[in-house]
Amino acid sequence: MRPGRRGSRPRTRRRPAHEGASPALVIAVDRGRYRCLADPGTGDERAVTAMRARELGRKGVVVGDRVALVGDVSGDTDTLARIVRVEPRTSALRRTADDTDPFERIVVANADRLVIVTALADPEPRPRMIDRQLVAAYDAGMDPLLCLTKADLADPSGLIAEYAPLGFPCVATRLAGADDGDLSELRRHLSGRTSVLVGHSGVGKSTLVNALVPDAERAVGNVNAVTGRGRHTSSSAIALELPGGDGWIIDTPGVRSFGLAHVDPANVIHAFEDLAEGAAERCPPQCDHFQDDCGLDGWVAEGRAGRARLDSLRRLLASREGEAE
Repeated sequence: MRPGRRGSRPRTRRRPAHEGASPALVIAVDRGRYRCLADPGTGDERAVTAMRARELGRKGVVVGDRVALVGDVSGDTDTLARIVRVEPRTSALRRTADDTDPFERIVVANADRLVIVTALADPEPRPRMIDRQLVAAYDAGMDPLLCLTKADLADPSGLIAEYAPLGFPCVATRLAGADDGDLSELRRHLSGRTSVLVGHSGVGKSTLVNALVPDAERAVGNVNAVTGRGRHTSSSAIALELPGGDGWIIDTPGVRSFGLAHVDPANVIHAFEDLAEGAAERCPPQCDHFQDDCGLDGWVAEGRAGRARLDSLRRLLASREGEAE
């Protein structure tokens, strides 16, 4: 409305319904621009670049979101659509910078499987990181899958046996020949699902993505021989459709920490199914699992669960209280 113009039509609080908006799937986010796949599943899909409409306010948009687009949705060069609506999410994978940070970040939305990618060597596996990501998976209502890479450098049987009591699937892949038959089991678990790959830097997520989706051309890097840390070769999350339309995978940047400040400490035990049964049977009411009469010590002493698993649970609970893990 022009200043001082009495005849201008006043603004209204009523927002348009955008009933004719085009459905789309957010497949990448880059500096305020959203790469979307318009009309997914119709046979008339096209890549569209969009911006977030002001009317969304502070509502964030992440990879995996199903949204509504208006404006130029042709996908032609130098065109820009607007995201006017974010549809309700079926799941949201969250993490925080650390266990005391009150600000949570949604990593991806609407994924139903969390693929925890861990190298068996170069860099060495980090079971505590696996446990953290398991907690995040169960909190988000996602099915976990443990994918152990570089099985030609180390034997995967020990780590698989450690997590076998939890009952979720584990697969192992090799560094060399990653495009041959040893990926068949992994493909079977990804078939027909939307899966997000997480793991710390250097574990081989991008190598896996390139083997699963040959046209992905994700950058890969080496692990520092001195520090044992990988270099961040993926700088942002991206959703890629599996060949033949048999599901989606979302590659995410490598992380060095996975904060769980958003998770209720009482729910952390649910990610430790081998200990949860013992807690229900042996622990006194309101047990914090640190007190002298905690039943989990006896549960472990009887061989019902591993000592390393109990140590991991207590480390997580301690870090949620602001103590050093």
